[in-house]
Amino acid sequence: MSEEQKHASAQPSQGQGQQQARRRRRGRRRSHGPRNADLWRQSQPLDDPQPIIPANDPAAVLRSLGTPPLQGHGALVDYYLATVVERAAGVAAALAATAGLLGSAEGDEE
Repeated sequence: MSEEQKHASAQPSQGQGQQQARRRRRGRRRSHGPRNADLWRQSQPLDDPQPIIPANDPAAVLRSLGTPPLQGHGALVDYYLATVVERAAGVAAALAATAGLLGSAEGDEE
């Protein structure tokens, strides 16, 4: 087999290249849904927000999932993840207090 024959057989023919291009374009089609949505329309009024009661133990759900599967670092990762979750819960409680939505769990315990 000559060098030219090898080179010609390695490259797809013109017809194959066009078919591949059509297949690629076919995957990029957009849906024909509504395009002109009124983003600035008046929405319905929202219900009054419910009071937000902070969790007593924000990391409880995280601990219920078990130790992360990181060899040799499980206890350290548990500590850091619990710290992040507790910090996020504290920030959420601060935001709720700022908005006047912070509730208390005293009414729920009977």
